[in-house]
Amino acid sequence: MGQSKQLLLIHGKPLLQKIVEELIAANTGEVIVVLGANIESHKKIILDYPVRIIENDHWQSGMGSSIKIGLRFIQDQIPKSEAVIISVCDQPHLTSTHIIEIAHTYSKNKKSIIASTYKETLGVPILFDKIHFESLSKIQDNEGAKKVIQQNLTNVASVPFPLGDIDLDTIKDYNTFNQ
Repeated sequence: MGQSKQLLLIHGKPLLQKIVEELIAANTGEVIVVLGANIESHKKIILDYPVRIIENDHWQSGMGSSIKIGLRFIQDQIPKSEAVIISVCDQPHLTSTHIIEIAHTYSKNKKSIIASTYKETLGVPILFDKIHFESLSKIQDNEGAKKVIQQNLTNVASVPFPLGDIDLDTIKDYNTFNQ
């Protein structure tokens, strides 16, 4: 992209700030933000929010490294956590309502994975019950959590996220979003 997508303005505020505000507004538990590249400029944006910021010095190795460092923090600092919702910072249509629906589906369905669905795929944001923490801690650094999902399809419930496939990975994506 040539610049930090977390700093792209979405309705007048940086994307990272918008996502953090939505996660806080959902009120589903503590918000842990794992930062990698451009840590200082990203940290400034969310410093005044009630979140815990974790630095991933190995962010270049991939999303799996961020998932694992965040999960390790939760297991060490919030050991009574029953589940974790993993979200990313490039879905500009993410809302607190969607996060709340994921948590509600978890409490009523008793499935151990609650995934967002868009474009015929299961994806983020996604909730994993603590029974999957060990499997998540073993994913490869350059992978996401797809393997854990695929190995547990009978334990997956889904929540539609119609605009979840819109993510901002390129300037073209951003320009299309703004149109």
